[in-house]
Amino acid sequence: MSKIDSVVPAALRSWLFVEGGNETALAGAEESGADVLIQELEDFTPPALRSHAREISPDVVARWKAAGIVSAVRINPLGGDGMVDLSAVMRGAPDIIMLPKTVSPSDIVALAAHMTHLETVHGLTSGSTHIVPNVEGAAGLVQTFAICRASERVVACLVASEDMAADLGAERGPDGLELAYVRERFHVECVAAGVVSIDCPYTWTDDAGLEVDTSYARRLGYTAKSAVFPAHAGLINRILSPGMDEVAKAERIVAAFDAARKEGQARVELDGSLVEVPIYLNANRLLLRAKLFGSC
Repeated sequence: MSKIDSVVPAALRSWLFVEGGNETALAGAEESGADVLIQELEDFTPPALRSHAREISPDVVARWKAAGIVSAVRINPLGGDGMVDLSAVMRGAPDIIMLPKTVSPSDIVALAAHMTHLETVHGLTSGSTHIVPNVEGAAGLVQTFAICRASERVVACLVASEDMAADLGAERGPDGLELAYVRERFHVECVAAGVVSIDCPYTWTDDAGLEVDTSYARRLGYTAKSAVFPAHAGLINRILSPGMDEVAKAERIVAAFDAARKEGQARVELDGSLVEVPIYLNANRLLLRAKLFGSC
């Protein structure tokens, strides 16, 4: 059974990309606290190192799995080195295969078919390896819903920052203003498709900027965020987990609404705000999420 099958996908908050051919970085990634570790064979692995990255992938995945960490490998696009990557890394039975530069549902259909064949070759349970498409350009963004629905293997989808900005011709900045619409639309498409949306990485090193960026993502509704710096995983986990004050507020909302309903009321005023069904349901969702992380 894949590690991800034993957890709720929405409980996977931090997704850390690690240089695929850098054994020191791969070994140290376990200490980051990231919920998902990704051996990155595309942009973070120069072509000259990809053969080495493929060779060590089964051992890397096995070590991460032994540590209880959800383990992913991001291969190259199927039209490039992707097929060679996939054939090599499936030997290690990663929990997730991530496909970069996804632009259409057909990319996912093709990947899923190859994965089914390789699962048979390596004696793995058919369908046990999940897919996380990476949407990195305008063409993929406008097809996100269809991409997410292209295969039952898709459990989450990730939106890029640098490649997306480059494709749009946008001026990149720490405030992320140029990607605001992208992040909003991407999350809506993923929610509609019923998969977890993974926010783009914050590619500056400062914690203050990361906190603002992650808090913005959470306000939009994201429960997961990618990272390219190991030090960012812990902060992402903290921000995307309900705090004690939030849990206490949610409990008050639920108690007040339940009491009002027992009295035959449709809604209740609490702290100057009218609590109606949507607010009540959101409070219950927050409490369920808090239980995942032991916050209540």
